[in-house]
Amino acid sequence: MTIRNDLNATTVHADLLIEHGVVITVDETRRVIEDGAVAIRGDRIIAVGSTEELRAHYIADKIINARNKAVLPGLIDSHAHAGHAMLKTLGGGDGDAWMNACQTIYTSASGPEFWEVDARLSALERLKCGTTTGVSLLGGGDSIMRVDDPVYAQRHARAIVEAGTRSVVAIGPSRPPAPLTYLDWSAEPPRRRDVGYELMFEVCEEVARTCEGQGDGRVHIAIALPVYSPQYEQSHLEHASLFRQQARDYMDLARRYGLTFTQDGHRGGTLALAHRELGLLGPTSFMSHSIDLTEEDIALCRETQTKIVHNPSAIMSILGRCPVPELIESGVTVAIGSDGAAPDRGYDMFRHMFQCMHYHRRHFRDPDILPHGKVLEMVTIDAAKALSMDHEIGSLEAGKKADIILVDLFKPHLMPMNMPVYRVTCFANGGDVCTTIVDGKILMEDYVVQTVDEHSVLAAVQEESERMLDRSGLRHLTEESASLWRAARYQAAI
Repeated sequence: MTIRNDLNATTVHADLLIEHGVVITVDETRRVIEDGAVAIRGDRIIAVGSTEELRAHYIADKIINARNKAVLPGLIDSHAHAGHAMLKTLGGGDGDAWMNACQTIYTSASGPEFWEVDARLSALERLKCGTTTGVSLLGGGDSIMRVDDPVYAQRHARAIVEAGTRSVVAIGPSRPPAPLTYLDWSAEPPRRRDVGYELMFEVCEEVARTCEGQGDGRVHIAIALPVYSPQYEQSHLEHASLFRQQARDYMDLARRYGLTFTQDGHRGGTLALAHRELGLLGPTSFMSHSIDLTEEDIALCRETQTKIVHNPSAIMSILGRCPVPELIESGVTVAIGSDGAAPDRGYDMFRHMFQCMHYHRRHFRDPDILPHGKVLEMVTIDAAKALSMDHEIGSLEAGKKADIILVDLFKPHLMPMNMPVYRVTCFANGGDVCTTIVDGKILMEDYVVQTVDEHSVLAAVQEESERMLDRSGLRHLTEESASLWRAARYQAAI
């Protein structure tokens, strides 16, 4: 669909006109319009310009006065996990306990309601902090995915459709070896099943068939495979043939359904291995974490147009560094992901922009690294490129989807109102987002969520959390760590 930014017409109808805001377009020329306006018809932006220009040419059914507010493209979270929002902080500072909890809960203590409630919670948190598009792998920990039945992904997708946000649900097999034992909680008592390669593949294909394009195209499916890293995990060599079979079968599935591809947990040398042995790099692939990359890894990303997702707040970014400035200067597109929402981080992309800047500035001992506009690009237009969606979202331009957020600048920590790009990247947080619009539909206005009953969502989350803790036998992981207070570290040095 092509729409011209036509300011020569006499009078044009718009469904919605946002006026008198500081419009940060992130368009090709990176315009920042001080008294700016955006006109919307249906699910598309039909014009962006000054308030004076648009008021002269557009008559709108509804007008939003954005005075004292920044108007931005909806933010994009390019890597996170379904299920994690329900597991926040479990195990305290014990990372191994948290990873083990993921495996136990995702395979043995989570029914369809768990995955739907988690999706509602994640969508609610995202839309309230201005994240209009998010990637969610259907599981996590050490590549433990809930793919024993399509119902889990289907319930996740249903929740996203109802909330009104935009989502990329990444599905794929759990890490080898197979079979993996799952408990089916759709009936009492739960049914134990050993799920092998063939069933996981059938489930993923059914999810692709039934969920891709739901919600008027707001739900997309991506393929996710465990990272093959024998240089770090020697056991992977024993399953090398299965990793190769996964690459062949799932990349064929991605091609048949027109799906993008992602992986969680790359580090130095594994991208080159993924390219040489598995053929996984390419323009529709976006690879997460990617710490301590080699020169060959970076060169192959540039040559194949593979995108990288940096998760500056994640544990992997403590264990190693994603070479973000080096990648950008080599011509590689880099987006930011939250890796949320657990064990210690959420979906607030303002937080992750700030973390990204200071993380790399500290590494180089250089405050000029990663300008503020660049990190804003990394959660808008660059993130849209990473997800192969830059033709639809990521900037405020006529013809693109109307995914828009308003940030309230009239607050002590955001005053005075000058240098707006610096304000939103240095000082704003998710709680400053007052209005969220996706596909031209207002999901939140003046801090009030319109599409779901927030209280009901939160009550259901608490109820399902209690059920999950009872089923898993992991309630002890909610207890206070013995080293929470007065100690310099959780684990004493040996």
